Amino acid sequence: MSDRRIPLAAVIGSPIAHSRSPALHAHWLRRYGIPGYYIPMDVAQADLAEVIRAMPKMGFVGANVTIPHKETVLGLADLVTDRAALIGAANTLIFRKDGKIHADNTDGYGFVENLRSGAVDWAPKTGPAAVFGAGGAARAVLASLIDVGVPEIRLSNRTRARADGLQKEFGAKVKVFDWVQAGNMLDGAMTVVNASSLGMVGKPDLRVPLDALSAKAVVTDLVYTPLETAFLKHASEAGCSVVDGLGMLLYQAAPAFERWFGMRPEVDDNARRIVLGI
Repeated sequence: MSDRRIPLAAVIGSPIAHSRSPALHAHWLRRYGIPGYYIPMDVAQADLAEVIRAMPKMGFVGANVTIPHKETVLGLADLVTDRAALIGAANTLIFRKDGKIHADNTDGYGFVENLRSGAVDWAPKTGPAAVFGAGGAARAVLASLIDVGVPEIRLSNRTRARADGLQKEFGAKVKVFDWVQAGNMLDGAMTVVNASSLGMVGKPDLRVPLDALSAKAVVTDLVYTPLETAFLKHASEAGCSVVDGLGMLLYQAAPAFERWFGMRPEVDDNARRIVLGI
């Protein structure tokens, strides 16, 4: 009889029942024969610190963190990676053997890997990027686009003040456009990103004029419910290379799984089907 503790991991948010991460990680645990579990945990903001500090004592090796806790957990961590600090949020916690809580953000990595796998001819350095939205997801997108060498990022948000705030944080490469002029960002843009929730099931569509889209642009939508948004459908009809948002969820999960369970999982069609529930 083994006395080795079974490693546990979780995704923490509120609400959390909708998350597809437990299905994805359970698939990988089964595939690689790893004796571990990954569970959803609905944790209120008031209880977050107490829960996270108790988790290592309960056998947890780490956790994903989602809305509304991504910013708060930075203040609870003992160690914060440079990219998590730059983005201003963490989506991955590692509970180290020395008792320290290590916070990281793999959203930017997931975003870039999704584009690289979905649009093999993507060349981010060849021209500007246009980004719609200025929330938490947009922060990770901006940081990763700067990291891969995009020369200019055009940013627009329905509330301009939020976009102006990101421009001050991320610097001169970011140019802010008023929402009523957001369509103008597309002129000559080689990478186009919807980092807002517009177009998601239950949300309004992204109502921005897309006439200036270049057929040479790579267009992606972080929304993956539905998998083909109206925004991506229009871009596809315009001749653009389009990449849906599901891959970002898959790729951001892989490095976290490796840190917790010691094996880098493969992002493949089986993983996509598991997350889609088909």
